[in-house]
Amino acid sequence: MGVRETRMSEVVALVDYGAGNLHSVHNALKAAGASVTVTADPYVVRAADRIVLPGVGSFKACAEGLAAIPHMIEAMTERVHVGAAPFLGICVGMQLLADRGLEHGATKGLGWVPGEVRLIEPSDASIKVPHMGWNDVAMMPHARDHAVIDEGEAYFLHSYHFAAENPQDVAAMTDHGEGLVAAVARGNIIGVQFHPEKSQAYGIATLRRFLEWYP
Repeated sequence: MGVRETRMSEVVALVDYGAGNLHSVHNALKAAGASVTVTADPYVVRAADRIVLPGVGSFKACAEGLAAIPHMIEAMTERVHVGAAPFLGICVGMQLLADRGLEHGATKGLGWVPGEVRLIEPSDASIKVPHMGWNDVAMMPHARDHAVIDEGEAYFLHSYHFAAENPQDVAAMTDHGEGLVAAVARGNIIGVQFHPEKSQAYGIATLRRFLEWYP
């Protein structure tokens, strides 16, 4: 993996499937230096240099919204797994990387990072759900040299969490009555549970490193 100056001609496809905080994510990517195309067109996604999948709401609604766009999942899969384009999933966009989500019943995910998305159930009744607000992002020892994810403090808002099957896929953790996955990373795929677009300087720095990342 490496980081170098972003090619000015690169295009970031921000996938519009009716389930993301598109305006804020778009503005944050632009602030980080990206040339962004907001799109629901699978042909645009197939040609993009990088792909960002946002997500706000339930796993089920987001999965259904993405699946409702003809050929979008196929286009994303081809570009990421065959074309090796760097991919970033944000919040529910990260959760969709799992095999399935259990919110409002079991719903199939993309299956790019093995695991499932489960309700946060802290053993301490004083710990409130959803996990909302600023919290630490702590790197896992095996991922300390990751080119994009870094230690810091980010803004979270979620009631369900990513339970990864393989610990090596977990890049960072946070704590909310129990350890919760803050970021996953597998090859050219990254997912963050926090919202970079709401995480001020830390979030913009994370997006900038994503734009400069050549796995």
